[in-house]
Amino acid sequence: MSIPGGLSVIFDLDGTLVDSEPNYFEAGRQTLAEHGVTDFTWADHERYVGISTRETLVLWKERYGLDAPLDVLLADKNRRYLELARASTRVYPQMRAFVELLAADGVPMAVASGSSREAVRAVLAGTGLDAYLRTVVSAEEVAHGKPAPDVFLEAARRLGAVPAECLVVEDAAPGAQAAHAAGMRCLAVPYLPSQAGDSAFATAALLVRGGQAEFSARAAYDWLAGAVRPA
Repeated sequence: MSIPGGLSVIFDLDGTLVDSEPNYFEAGRQTLAEHGVTDFTWADHERYVGISTRETLVLWKERYGLDAPLDVLLADKNRRYLELARASTRVYPQMRAFVELLAADGVPMAVASGSSREAVRAVLAGTGLDAYLRTVVSAEEVAHGKPAPDVFLEAARRLGAVPAECLVVEDAAPGAQAAHAAGMRCLAVPYLPSQAGDSAFATAALLVRGGQAEFSARAAYDWLAGAVRPA
């Protein structure tokens, strides 16, 4: 059994391929503490899962009354995150296996992320995923981050793929919304299984309700091999 021709797969990075959210939380906590906000919690962080770093900081400026310019905050948070990411970023084992299965079939793949391009490249290089995922689109490179479809549409363009023939792999509701808006199928593996009932995930072609703990590379591959047909 193999994947039929014509399919391209676009992966979100953070929370989908790698468990980078703890690093993002810590980078955000440090950044906010530097500006006098000392009570930022993991529960606070969860509100921004799936939203680009820049757009998160726009919301933080309003929520916490931060006076520093957006670009200064962005540079600070990205610097802190890169230090943490280079020290340690864990790839979900079943996601690595899924990427390897797709690569063995020659399926074109890309990463479309709300993180900075530098951060995405650093994580991919540090985990070895850059051997398979060479096409990268950052939200920095498009007009609007998720839930707008821009990053996914740009990834499809760079792959030379038709949106309707793309599958997006996502962990967050804004990403599932973006995939739907782009006219792409979505394989949703919620980072927070408690959010699996979010209406945004209702549009997914396949929803793994239990998140990464329930995700199986072979099961996803077999589903694709049976569910996807040449156009």
